Amino acid sequence: MLLIQFKQADGQRRIGVLEDEGWRIRAVEGYASTYALAQAAIAGNRSLQDLAGAALGTTVLDYAEVAQAGRLLPPLDHDDSAHCYVTGTGLTHLGSADGRDAMHKKVSDVDTLTDSMKMFRMGLEGGKPQPGQIGVQPEWFYKGDGSIVCAAEQALTMPHFALDGGEEPEIAALYVIAPDGSPCRLGFALGNEFSDHVTERQNYLYLAHSKLRVCAIGPALLLGDLPPHVEGMSRIRDSNGQVRWKKPFVSGEENMSHTVANLEYHHFKYPLFRRPGDVHIHFFGTATLSCSDGIQVVPGETFEIDVAAFGPPLRNRLAIETLAAPSIRQL
Repeated sequence: MLLIQFKQADGQRRIGVLEDEGWRIRAVEGYASTYALAQAAIAGNRSLQDLAGAALGTTVLDYAEVAQAGRLLPPLDHDDSAHCYVTGTGLTHLGSADGRDAMHKKVSDVDTLTDSMKMFRMGLEGGKPQPGQIGVQPEWFYKGDGSIVCAAEQALTMPHFALDGGEEPEIAALYVIAPDGSPCRLGFALGNEFSDHVTERQNYLYLAHSKLRVCAIGPALLLGDLPPHVEGMSRIRDSNGQVRWKKPFVSGEENMSHTVANLEYHHFKYPLFRRPGDVHIHFFGTATLSCSDGIQVVPGETFEIDVAAFGPPLRNRLAIETLAAPSIRQL
């Protein structure tokens, strides 16, 4: 089941289920948000799919009309954006170390593994532990809070000081923390993690800076487990809508050096990330980047991430902010 959040023409929030007939949206009655549906599922010890299926109404909308009107919302959010953590793990996909390693490999000492290659190798050797065992911890990064999360069809705006605005086609897992502190996974969504790869190339220690950017998830939330093999297409479209770069990408545990369970353990092992009521959006990484092929996306061009199992593509246009950073006041 594919769950979607959107606004009606009058601005009222709704949730609905995407039906595979031209991607119609059938509204779910009684819940104004995915978060409210999740809280009810937690309280009633029921699945989201059961609750949503039982509450399907007769109202049907055309997905394309909602999208074109700019009324799509991220598939999960929180009323208070400070209670939504956006994080991720890198070097988790087979082959994903190649592009990263090329950014900062010490050519004068080609026989020595870089930190990226060491981390990638650790994942290959210990990222998929046996049941009941704890695997090696992955690279981890913080992107921001809920205020940075964009919906499908919204612009991804790079800061005025950014050196690059590049896509990262990924799968993101979405969670709500139950009252007892248990992380509850709602499902998975397409994500454009969006980073500044030019800044990262300058020095690997700039990775944290390069990740502090907006991102996009959606348009739909795939309920249930992540398929073991996910295959999709990442595209860059120019301002006229023509494809100027495209490349297939894969995800799912068959294509990863870590299990989902291992990545989840090493995120939620911190009590800070088990605060009741919080929302978590966690990116799982990618092995495919247009910047690795020498592509530099310019404002006005569009990122498109397309995986059939996740419904309509995730599309976002690149923009750049014009406002300078605020001045600091002494009090």
